[in-house]
Order: sequence, then structure tokens, then C-alpha cells
Amino acid sequence: MTKRLIYPAILLILFVLFWELMVRQFQVPHYILPAPTRILRTLTGQQSLLLHHTLVTLEEILAGFLLAFVVGVGLAFLMFQFPILEKTFYPIVIGSQTIPVFAIAPLLVLWFGYGLPSKVVMAALIVFFPIVVNTLDGLKGADSDAVNLLRILKANRWQILWKVRVPSALPFVFSGCKIGISVSTIGAIIGEWVGSKEGLGYLMLHANAQLQISLIFASLIYLTILGVSLFYLIVLMERWVMPWKRLSEAR
Repeated sequence: MTKRLIYPAILLILFVLFWELMVRQFQVPHYILPAPTRILRTLTGQQSLLLHHTLVTLEEILAGFLLAFVVGVGLAFLMFQFPILEKTFYPIVIGSQTIPVFAIAPLLVLWFGYGLPSKVVMAALIVFFPIVVNTLDGLKGADSDAVNLLRILKANRWQILWKVRVPSALPFVFSGCKIGISVSTIGAIIGEWVGSKEGLGYLMLHANAQLQISLIFASLIYLTILGVSLFYLIVLMERWVMPWKRLSEAR
């Protein structure tokens, strides 16, 4: 893991140094593009403010992800077990992704208010699609030989599901979760932009109105750290739930 981080860290350091040099060389105003050193001062000076709004956004992301996971996995299982449900709901699931999130954000705020529920629903709508599609593909992609073997051994439908199909679907489920948790920040931030009094999205809008561009960059850094941390949390959960994958990676 450490070796994998060396090259990205070097690239990031070189980029920041180049950024600092160019801003100083061309004397770019801080309200257009602040220098990394100015952003660092904002990070340290506004730490409590940034942390407060980060925790608000984190609550929205986790609640939205949990809602999307429960509904998405449940719907995927139902669609797999009952083909008529797949024919009914699958086109609707796909069609829901063709609607821009910004288009329905004002409606969600109108229906659910300026509080937590509208942000949770917004995040869940974005996370829902990769989870349900990946879970359904994983259930369908189970080893046919293993399924046929259990049928020969007189296993019923539920035994085949839990002993073969669910384990084979786990990598797909976690892939969907990793995609979903990565984009869940988008839903939460958009919800905060449309209507909120707290959160990193609200803080960025407030800072932009006051031309505090360094605070916007600081908020983006916190948001990036939040998204990356949640992604690797899913990775750790995946390794805990599927220890055989960890062993295969070690080889």
C-alpha cells in the first residue's frame, strides 16, 4: 500500500509546488486563485469551522448511502427472484439515471424541506443505481456448474441462493458500493447548494459570495479527504467480509 502511494504523492507535491510558483510569478490575485500556502493557512485557521460542516455532510452521505444500500440490494434480490419485477423495475431504474440531479434537487427540497431528509434522498438517488445494477449482475453471474451441482444434490432455491449466488455476488456488491460511496458526495453537495444552512456545500457557496476562494479550496480538500476515506473504509469492509480475496491479493 505504501509503495502505491509514493508516485501519486510525488506527483501531488510537484503540482502544488508548480501552482505556488506560478501564482507568485504572475501575481495572481488571491480572490481568483489563491496560493497553496494561503489555502494551508485557511485549513489551519478555520479548522473548527471546516470540521463542523464536514460532519454535517458526512451524516448526509452515510444516511443516503445506507438508504440506497438497503433499498438497492433488496430490489436487486427481488428482481432476481421474480423476473416479472425485473421486467417492470429495471427500465425504471435505468430511466431514473437519465434525469439530471440538478433538475430534481429543487423538488426534493420542496418536498422534504431544507433539513437532512432532502440531502439524504439526493445522495441515495445517486448511490442507488450502481448498487442495484452490480448486485443484480452478481446474482446472475454465479457459477452455473456450482448451481447445477446443488440442484443435483436436491438443494432448494433458497439454499442455492445463499450458498452459491450470494457469495458470488459479493464482489459485485462491493464494487457497486465503492462506486456509490465515491459519488455520494455529489448528491450531498448538490442538495446543500440548492437549499441548506450547514454542510461543505453551503460553506462553499457562502465563501464564494464573500470571495473567500481559499476557503472554497479548503472545503474541497476536506470533501476529497472525506470521499477517499469512505472509499477505503468500504475496501477494508470488503477484505473483512471476503478474506479469500485478501489472500489472493497477497499472492
